[in-house]
Order: sequence, then C-alpha cells, then structure tokens
Amino acid sequence: MSARNLKVAIVHDWLNQVGGAEEVLEVLHQLFPQAPIYTSIYAPMATPPAYRTWDIRTSFMQHLPLVTSKHQAYLLFYPWAFERFELNEYDLVIANSSGFCHGVRTRPPTAHITYCLTPPRYVWNYADYILREGVGTLLRALLPLFIGRLRHWDVMASQRTDHFIAISQTVRERIISYYGRQAVIIYPPVDTSAYQVTDRIDDYFLIVSRLVPYKRIHLAVEAFNALKLPLVVIGEGRARAALERLAQPNVRFLGRLPQEEVHRYMARCQAFIFPGEEDFGIAPVKAQAAGRPVIAYAGGGALDSVVQDVTGTFFWEPTAGSLAQAVRQFDHRAYDPAAIRAHALGFDTQIFKDRIIDFIKMKGIPI
Repeated sequence: MSARNLKVAIVHDWLNQVGGAEEVLEVLHQLFPQAPIYTSIYAPMATPPAYRTWDIRTSFMQHLPLVTSKHQAYLLFYPWAFERFELNEYDLVIANSSGFCHGVRTRPPTAHITYCLTPPRYVWNYADYILREGVGTLLRALLPLFIGRLRHWDVMASQRTDHFIAISQTVRERIISYYGRQAVIIYPPVDTSAYQVTDRIDDYFLIVSRLVPYKRIHLAVEAFNALKLPLVVIGEGRARAALERLAQPNVRFLGRLPQEEVHRYMARCQAFIFPGEEDFGIAPVKAQAAGRPVIAYAGGGALDSVVQDVTGTFFWEPTAGSLAQAVRQFDHRAYDPAAIRAHALGFDTQIFKDRIIDFIKMKGIPI
C-alpha cells in the first residue's frame, strides 16, 4: 500500500532511548518514509544508526543543557516545545504519543491523528510515576505545583486531535476517562517473522525487559528465589544492580544480548514471565510468536494479548506469592506452540500497517 501522494508528518515525544514507542515509530516511518519526524530532543548515539538517515526535526529543547540525558528535568517545557512546531503545510499529522506530542497545533484541512500509547502517566498518575521512575528531588518538589495546570493543558491539547487510536483496551478507557474522547484500538506492530517455533524446550523461565522499577522484575526474582527454579533475565537498566543483589543463584542476569540470541532464548523457554502492568506490552507477543506461553499479571495490555489457558495464564495479585503460585500450577506441555504462534500472528507488523491505512481511508483522508 503506497502513501506517496499524501504529505505526512510524524510527531514523537523524544528520541533519546529505545523502547516500544520507538518500535511503533519505526513502522510508521516504513509506512511514510518521506515524512519528517518532529520531536522535542534527539540523541543520535542513544538510538539505532538507521535513525541518522531520517529527516528528524527537533525543537528548541535540543539546545538545553544535558537535555538528552536528563530529559525528565525539563518536563514543564514539552507542551511549549510541541505547540511551537509549524505543521499546517501537511495533509496528515500522526502523533505517536505517550507524553505531550499530541498537543501540536494544526488547522483544517490538515488531519491530525494521535496513536496514543497512553495519556502521560506523570500527569494522570503522578504518585505512581514518582515512585517507579526515581525522579530527582527538585522535580519531585516542583511537579505537584504544576500537576493541575498540566492536566488542564493536556485535556485542552487532546481536543486538537481529530482522531484517537489506542494501543489497548486499558489505554482506550483512559482516553475516554481523561479526555472525554472515543478511540479505536489498533494493537502495536510485532515482527512475528523474526521468531520461530522449536521442538527443543529447556528448563528455564524467561524475562526480556528494561530493568527499571515499574517493570516489577523484583516480583519475579522474589518468586523464583522461593521456587528455586531457573530464571533467565535479559536486559539492562538502572535497577539491575539491586535486582542482582536480591537474586539467588538460580536467577541469572545476561544483560543486553544480540537479537538472534534473544530469539533463541525465547523459543526454548518454559514460559515467558511478564510481571508488570503495561499499557500494552510487546514482549509477551514476541514470546507467543516463538510459540511460548506467557505467565502475566492480569492487568493492562496483557489482557489484550494473552488468552487464558490457550496462550498462557495470569496471576491475579501484584505479589511474588501470587506469581509463584501461578508458576507452580503451570505445565508447558498443556499448551500448543502452533496455536500460540497462530494467535501472535494477529499482531503482525503487516496487520498494523493495513489497519492504519484502512483507518486513514475510513476517515476520508485521501491516500
């Protein structure tokens, strides 16, 4: 499907790290390779080399001291930064937003679609954000003074979007609750072709994640400490040292690995462990693409991607004990790898692309 005749801009919150938001961005760029990407800040060395070939246009924030490494400290600048972009020359603006980038200003006939990863957590769930993100003392002191104003701005900015797309039922409900807007759901893209089912299953359980507090990896470490079963943890992050101190010898931390090795570990694990509550959570879908069942906390996007007793199972309380009980009751032989992979194919990148194009057409945007 070609979109060459449409003049498109893509807007992204910030480009100084790589995660699920950037995976979505990469596929949007594949759909619209000529579209410039407007963002608040950009750190080339913290993002994939391919990004350096893109037309990335930053805001005035790019010139602020240490902004690419301390972007949270400049939280109050983002609304202003995105409002200053001039985007009226475009037929279509797509905001890939979990922060403030949906607040860009457009006017007819420009169409403005927000692919909403979540309304900003630091605005709508401030206490939890502060707890899990390790925000610095100064920002922790200042933010409560501005939360009301940021919420007011966010609600007003949400009205600038012509159409919302949510990544999960959980995010759709937040859009309705916070903004009073409706949204369709289009799940994030997963490159299912990169994963294959294998007959060889080893004895370990697996986590692949950034090691940051809100991912709740500590619940899995505590659970497997008690279970004495092998747990492999792949990924890096500021919580790694604390997690390693907590872990018993049966829990191994492998750090960041090449994608080929990650795929191999996924294909051979007993099950993929997903202890956090995510807006969607792409990693469990990747594990399912490799035919492996998921043991996930029953909340957030996992409820969209995991089918009880078909592609995995849930634990129902965010505690190590609840997770440990689910693992004790788990038997990987009860699951059909082919059926698990077939389910994952419903989240494939091509399906995402087709649904985005269909949505644009349905809204009367010529493409």
